[in-house]
Amino acid sequence: MIDGPLCNAARALVQVSRSTLASRSNIRKDVIEMFERGVHTPDDSTLAILKITLEELGAVFIPDEGANGAGVRLKFSRSVTDRLRTLVNEGGPSSSDAVP
Repeated sequence: MIDGPLCNAARALVQVSRSTLASRSNIRKDVIEMFERGVHTPDDSTLAILKITLEELGAVFIPDEGANGAGVRLKFSRSVTDRLRTLVNEGGPSSSDAVP
């Protein structure tokens, strides 16, 4: 699940207001605001809806992996993915990154 600061960060990354997130998710704006400010945590189904809506808007949630912590980033667009795929073998075939 996500917490308030992560929801706020995801919303900032995908550049949507609380009002827009509220209308897209059918969750009241004040519920989102209270959650992001750490005043109240909604139930699990509301959290799941917020997460799904933010993912549909382009956020990718990174799970907590011990010391690294949870995070959020933007989803790569199709054009960025295509450009990255072109660059992968630029300069010859890629090889293992293992260092002897």
